[in-house]
Amino acid sequence: MNRTKILVAGSTNMDMVINTAAFPAPGETIVGQRFFMNFGGKGANQAVASARLGGHVIFAARTGSDIFGEQMRTNLKNENIDLRFLRTDPDEPSGIALITVNADGENTIVISPGANARLSPGDIDRLIPELMEIKVILMQLETPMETVKHLASLGNVQGKTVILNPAPAKPLENDLLKNLTIITPNETEAELLTGITIHGPDTAFKAAKALKARGPEAVIITLGSHGAILYSDNEKAHIPALRAKAVDTTAAGDTFNGALAVMLAEGRSLKEAVVFANSAAALSVQKEGAQQSIPYRQDIEKQNI
Repeated sequence: MNRTKILVAGSTNMDMVINTAAFPAPGETIVGQRFFMNFGGKGANQAVASARLGGHVIFAARTGSDIFGEQMRTNLKNENIDLRFLRTDPDEPSGIALITVNADGENTIVISPGANARLSPGDIDRLIPELMEIKVILMQLETPMETVKHLASLGNVQGKTVILNPAPAKPLENDLLKNLTIITPNETEAELLTGITIHGPDTAFKAAKALKARGPEAVIITLGSHGAILYSDNEKAHIPALRAKAVDTTAAGDTFNGALAVMLAEGRSLKEAVVFANSAAALSVQKEGAQQSIPYRQDIEKQNI
């Protein structure tokens, strides 16, 4: 297995999760079911997914100097992730996510970013000596936009595969998009970025074409149970999802992106990478939680992908 390095830069949170029969309406108080805590944050989730699926992962992030930060660091170390660039912030608490999961496995999430909001361009500059050995850079939008832009620019100049998972959804400027190799929005994020309402693969391709025109080399739009579409100069493909009964979709997108990064780091084609990522995401939704739901490489290989 090729152990080419993957850099994941992003957030790490402690997730506090409660199961409910249905989401409360505004102003409504309901009685929930089981409560549990687990490790999350889109950056950390994607780092764990990449590591479990075969990648040599460097993680750049910030935690607080609190018990959650200590626990998150220990957890990531146990996943064999390189933590030399995981900094402890002296002033801000660790990031927290409050997650409600309904009976259909859908979720709502409220995040308090804490130290994640302090990941800076200076933190990224500390990584410059490592970039020569890094093939794929994977980012999200739970850290400051100036930091995301800085890393995308550095990665593009050095010829790296730069992937942005534009979540949580927010408008993006073309000076960021032009530095991306791949952007991986879901339907909601793609609609916000393009103004095109998505109803299945056909409209997703229209949105992908519009988004690609703004700069990235390729666009992958994830469509939940309908799989994903891939759009680039050389390829236009709809890759169906594997059948899966969703228990909790919390880390499905993060698992998809981590898997995608691993395949591209190993030199696989974009279509092969999406097929693998779909399989990983399908396995993740069948378990509760964020990182605890992420499969291992052997789990995917058992599916004959």
